[in-house]
This record gives sequence, C-alpha cells and structure tokens, in this order.
Amino acid sequence: MATTAFKGNPVQTVGDLPAVGAAAPAFELVGEGLSSLTSGDLSGRTVLNIFPSVDTGVCAASVRTFNELAAGLENTTVINVSADLPFAQARFCGAEGIENAKVGSTFRSAFGQDFGVTMTDGPLAGLLARSVVVLDENGQVIHSQLVDEITTEPDYDAAVAALG
Repeated sequence: MATTAFKGNPVQTVGDLPAVGAAAPAFELVGEGLSSLTSGDLSGRTVLNIFPSVDTGVCAASVRTFNELAAGLENTTVINVSADLPFAQARFCGAEGIENAKVGSTFRSAFGQDFGVTMTDGPLAGLLARSVVVLDENGQVIHSQLVDEITTEPDYDAAVAALG
C-alpha cells in the first residue's frame, strides 16, 4: 500500500504504482460514447493522467495542462483517467475545448486496483489517487508519480522530461 494525503490527512491506496522499468498492467477503460479503450488499442507512448474527479479544480487543471502539453508531443497519447462517467468527462472536455487528450473512465474496470491507485480510506475512498504514469512504446513505465497531497498538481515537467 502507498500513502498520499488529502488536506494533510494520510490516505492509503490499495497498492503501489508500477515502478519505473516495469511493464505496465494491461488495462481497459471506458472511453467516449461508452467505447472500450484498452492498452492494446494504443500505439506509441502513453501518459496516464490519473485523478479523483474532473469536477474539482486541481483535477480540471491537470486535464487542461496535459492537453496543452500533448499538442506538442509526437507519438504520444494522453489519457485522463478517473472514476467519472465518460459522459461527464466528455462534457468537461467539450466545454474546455480539450482535443489533444482522451478520456478513460474506470467505472467498470479494475484499473484502480491494477495500478494500485484506488484510495481505501478518507473522504475520497473508492476514487483514484492523483498520479501520473508514463509508458514508452513497449508499455514499459518510464515515469511514475503518486502526489504527496491529493490537492496538489502533479509534476508535469518530470512527466514530459521522461518522454525525452
């Protein structure tokens, strides 16, 4: 189990993020229009922007920031992953003009368990802890971050630097 915090209070997760150098677990998410979005559908590099809910300010900021960064990244797909329904994710992205990133809902998936990011206690129990996992073309983890405090943004520069 890993530990993060929510407003200064420790929060446990179900496990640990995949380590740098490890193969990422295969995953299946629910994308726009309730379509399946799997790790096998992706080619190139992948940035998994993982967060509790797009309906919070910090989560929304991370979606906006990774969308901007994605515009300049070749051979890279950004997926915004949360337990929000894909309808809510798509509505947010449409309202914000976010076109350079995909949405992925965990509402019928084991993603949170497999990546070790489902929070097990605190007021956000059951949601995903804010984290970023960057994968190379072969699905190997090249960057992994679980934020120390859920109410803070991830280290965007470190995630992008991992992409070379």
